[in-house]
Amino acid sequence: MILNHMKSIFGTESLRKKIIAVLLLVLAYKFLSVIPVPGVNTEGLKAVMEQQSGLAFFSALMWGWLEHFSIILMGLSPYINAMIIIQLLGVIIPKVGDLQKEWEQGQKTINKWTRWLTLPLAFVQSYGMIILLNSLAGGTIIDTSDTSLVLMSMLIVTAGTVFLLWLWEVMTEYGIGNGISIIITAWVLSGVPNVIMGHLNAGAYALFAGLLIATLVIIYIIIKFTEWNRRLPVIYSRTGRDEKSYFPIRVNQAGMVPIIFAVSIVTFPSILGQILSTQNGEIAKKLWEYMMSHFSMQNPSWIFIAIYFVLVVWFSFFYVSITFNTDNVAESIQKRGWYIPWIRPGNDTSDYLTKVSSRLNLFGWSFLALIAVLPYIMWKVMGQTIDFIISWAWLIIIVSVILDIIRKVDSEMKMYDYSKYK
Repeated sequence: MILNHMKSIFGTESLRKKIIAVLLLVLAYKFLSVIPVPGVNTEGLKAVMEQQSGLAFFSALMWGWLEHFSIILMGLSPYINAMIIIQLLGVIIPKVGDLQKEWEQGQKTINKWTRWLTLPLAFVQSYGMIILLNSLAGGTIIDTSDTSLVLMSMLIVTAGTVFLLWLWEVMTEYGIGNGISIIITAWVLSGVPNVIMGHLNAGAYALFAGLLIATLVIIYIIIKFTEWNRRLPVIYSRTGRDEKSYFPIRVNQAGMVPIIFAVSIVTFPSILGQILSTQNGEIAKKLWEYMMSHFSMQNPSWIFIAIYFVLVVWFSFFYVSITFNTDNVAESIQKRGWYIPWIRPGNDTSDYLTKVSSRLNLFGWSFLALIAVLPYIMWKVMGQTIDFIISWAWLIIIVSVILDIIRKVDSEMKMYDYSKYK
């Protein structure tokens, strides 16, 4: 049955072209991720990463691009930061807020501003990243006294971010699903064979079987969690009589974004501690000891776990408040001639949607935060971290991306089947 379904998918010309386009673009991304910035001591970087576990974790946080000091070292983080800044400006500056409320034309202007803001942010962040990594490695990665070398590295890393942004947009336009989500998924799944072979080579067959079953169970739970939504009834007039439909509000509207933002903040003290460890002085030593004892990912404290939990919940609230504008939704419902039973159109509908969304998402945010901190709670309770075949923090985005691709594939196949009868 699966083979027949795959045959039907590749038998659809439009789908086949999109799948091939995505695979080629993912290969291009993997090729870029192993090209190092010229003039960087990559061998010294690998040696330092083997000695400093904090730097190795930071490499994982940077999707493995740090391992080769890749030309796409910054990834799309400058673009994400620019997007957040533009969204915040929409709250502060009325003109930007009005553009965000507009449809296609307003979004085109906002996207153009975001891209232009990405360029200086990428340039500034590239310098900070180079100095940070050089400090963590004790100055063995790049000669910061050579201004031309540092400037060239900044320009190359900035160009890498811009090119990756273009690659993401092309993948989104000509492929299936969101480009950046597919890139993250490809990076995560590329490490699965190494995990499997590590267990099999060590002869830990029972442990591997247990982790595989636990991974499948967690995937099932995440699917239910991701797909769960509350359907609000809406009434609309059609052919002279009222019809009833539903407006769904998902329990997890933020996806994986809050975890990514929370990790980048909660790990900053640990990275700062690594820098202070190279400094002389009693104060620097005490700060280093405090940060490493309370904010280390390898030895997390209850303070670390609590802050991590709160950050995930807060970023979830922040992200949903930006992306799910209840005023716009209420206005759209009213323009279509719809209304929610017993709720007046306009401000009352907006307030009702805000109330329902806040209560529903509070559960979703708490569950998302629990998924993020559960490995560290298990470490505190059991004395060791037990991870699955795929890290359960990444499982959320993997499941979300795959479900989105399945929906789009089914939609394409239905359109293809319908077009045959025209």
